[in-house]
Amino acid sequence: MTLFRNRDFTVFLSVQALSVAGDSFSMLAIPLLVLHATGSVVQMGVLTALSGAASLLAGVFAGHLADRLDRRRLLIGCDLARAALYGAIPIVWIFGPQIWLLYVIVPLGAALGMLFQVTYVTVVPSLVEPDQITQANSRLYAVYAAGSIGGPALVGVISEAYGPVVAIGIDAASFVLSALGILLIRLRPATAPEDRGGLLEGARFLWRQPVLRSLTILLTFFIFLTAGVDDIVIYHLKHDLAQNDDAIGLVLACAAVGTILGAPLIARIRKAIGFGRTWVAATTLSGLAMGCIGLATGVPSIAVLMALFVFGTAVAGICSQSFRQEVTPSHLLGRVTAAFWTIHYVLGPAGAALLTLGASHLGVATVAAIAGAGCVLVSLSGLLTPIHRPLPPG
Repeated sequence: MTLFRNRDFTVFLSVQALSVAGDSFSMLAIPLLVLHATGSVVQMGVLTALSGAASLLAGVFAGHLADRLDRRRLLIGCDLARAALYGAIPIVWIFGPQIWLLYVIVPLGAALGMLFQVTYVTVVPSLVEPDQITQANSRLYAVYAAGSIGGPALVGVISEAYGPVVAIGIDAASFVLSALGILLIRLRPATAPEDRGGLLEGARFLWRQPVLRSLTILLTFFIFLTAGVDDIVIYHLKHDLAQNDDAIGLVLACAAVGTILGAPLIARIRKAIGFGRTWVAATTLSGLAMGCIGLATGVPSIAVLMALFVFGTAVAGICSQSFRQEVTPSHLLGRVTAAFWTIHYVLGPAGAALLTLGASHLGVATVAAIAGAGCVLVSLSGLLTPIHRPLPPG
C-alpha cells in the first residue's frame, strides 16, 4: 500500500500540519512577548535555556512512558495538556503582562513537547511499512514545514496588529485540533516489551550501535552551537536592523521553505551518496549559513540564509531519525529516541544562553561567525567516525 492510500498516515500527517502551524505561532510569539515586555535578548535566551532544560528532564522519563503506555492516548494527553497551558497565557494577560508566567508555562510546555515528540517517533513505524520510513519522515517534515510557512508570516502580522499574546491563543486551539485528529487514527500494536530498563537501556543500545553513538556525540556539540539561532536572528532583525514583527515572521516563514525543498530529495540523495555523506554535507551547509547570518544586512538575505540553515538541518534530521527507526526494535524505540535526544540536547540550554549573551555583548555578527565555524568543524569531524561508512539506503 502506498503512502497516499494509507488513511491513518494521511490523517496523522494532516493534523500534525495544523499543530505545527500553531507551534510556529508560539515559537515566534513567545520571544516577541518577552522582547516587547523587557527589551532583553538575554531574557529570551534564558527562557530558551529553561525550555531546553525542561526537555532534558522530560527525556529521562519520556522513552519509558512511550514504550509502556498506549502511544495514541499519550499523544492525545500531551496535546490537551499543552492546549490548557498555552491557553492560560492570553487569559492571564487580560489583566496585564505577567512575564513570570512564561517561566512556568513555557518549560512545562517544552517537557510535554519532548514527551510528544518521542512518542511521535515511535508511532511512525506503526503507521507505515519498514521500507517507507524515510519517505514517511520526508513527507512529515515537508508538511510540517508547509504549516510553518504560513504560521510565522501570519503571526508577524497578528503580533504587529494585536500583540503576540493573541497568537499564543491560536496555538492553544491548534493543540485541540491535533488531539481530535489523533483520535481518528489506528496503530499497529508494538512488539511486546522484553525488559524493564529505562533511559539507561536506550543509552546502552546507542552505545552499542556505532553509527548512533557517533551521531549522538556530534549532535551534542552541533546543538550546543545552534540552540539559540532563532533568538539571535530575531534580535538581529529587531535590534540591529530595526525591523517590524511582520518582517521577522516573513524571515522564519521563508526558513521553512528549506525543509520543503529538502524533504522530497532526501531518500534519493541518501540512496545515491550514502547516509554519512548526506549527513555531513547537510550539517556543513547549515554551519556555513549560520556563520553568515550576522553579516547579512537585509531581510531577503537573512531569509535565504535561514532557508539554507533549515534545509541542512532538515536533511540531516530526516536521515538521522529514519536510520534510528530502521535499526531499533519497536519495544525499545521510545527509550532509544529519548536517550538520543536527551544526550545530544544536554548542552543546548547552555548554548542558547551563551549565544544570546554573546550577541548582546559582542554583536550578532561575531557570535554567529564563531558558532557557524564550530558547526562546520563538528560536521567534518563526522568523516572520521563510523557514519561515513556506506549504509543500506532508506
